Amino acid sequence: MLWSSDAQDGVRPGTSRHGSSVRVTFWGVRGSIPTPGSDTRRWGGNSSCLEVRHEGADPLVLDCGTGARGLGRKLLSEPGRSLDLLFTHLHMDHVFGLPFFLPIYTPGFDVRITVPAFSPTDARAKLARYLNGVYHPTRLRDLADGVTFHAIRSGRSLSKGPLQIEALSLNHPGGSLGYRVTGGGRAVAYITDTAPFARPGEGVEADQSPVAPEQRVIAFLAGCDLIIYDTMYSREEYLEKMTWGHSYPEYAAALCRAAGCERLVLFHHLPDDSDDELDRRAEQWSTHREPRVEIAREGQTLVV
Repeated sequence: MLWSSDAQDGVRPGTSRHGSSVRVTFWGVRGSIPTPGSDTRRWGGNSSCLEVRHEGADPLVLDCGTGARGLGRKLLSEPGRSLDLLFTHLHMDHVFGLPFFLPIYTPGFDVRITVPAFSPTDARAKLARYLNGVYHPTRLRDLADGVTFHAIRSGRSLSKGPLQIEALSLNHPGGSLGYRVTGGGRAVAYITDTAPFARPGEGVEADQSPVAPEQRVIAFLAGCDLIIYDTMYSREEYLEKMTWGHSYPEYAAALCRAAGCERLVLFHHLPDDSDDELDRRAEQWSTHREPRVEIAREGQTLVV
């Protein structure tokens, strides 16, 4: 490796490991469109939705693809009546589940929805383009009184109880934000949807020094215990669709290695990838080290 980050020792300066773990549950792992059916039963066909739990923090929901329907039903069965919902961006596969996420209709349930936007008014207006009575019968004015709207931008951070959330702009048509969620000195990065930050033959995957955009991402990822990364394509598919805003496993692994991160989860699976294809991918990456590589599976919970 030709470049290293000062934070590669595992924890960012000024932080320490203490307290309880961070738990991440995958409620949807598929990209672009949900793909239910017999070919996706083992790995999952719902589109992007994650649940993050940490002691003392309200549930944190990352994106609201079709996996959010099941998560919402589960949350209603629990005693808590407060949660945070954080969107990376508002492409349809990340929003499909919002009208079917039951907490937004439940009186007495506080749902704080945060959107990449300039202001709370802008955040509300962006979601109103989808929940407008045309694309779905629900309109924003139909939601429960406890639903509120908030904005986040790249380079800004949020505090949600003991959780600290940082945002980073990604490389995706229309824009997308990646998030770093830290609690108890443990950090999880959620990086979707994004294309690589260097051209083929340049940067970390080519075993060269990172280009400037990669340096920014590597600094953001440094010290993370778990990185969940958009690897929708194979490398060959990416070379055919370089402007479509998605990445591939070899690039994600190289970026994680440059950041000194030891655990990578491949995420946002291609709709055409069957269970058998994902089985082959899991076998292909099962012996990889620096980082260790796993495949996101719907229903799976990871603990850091």
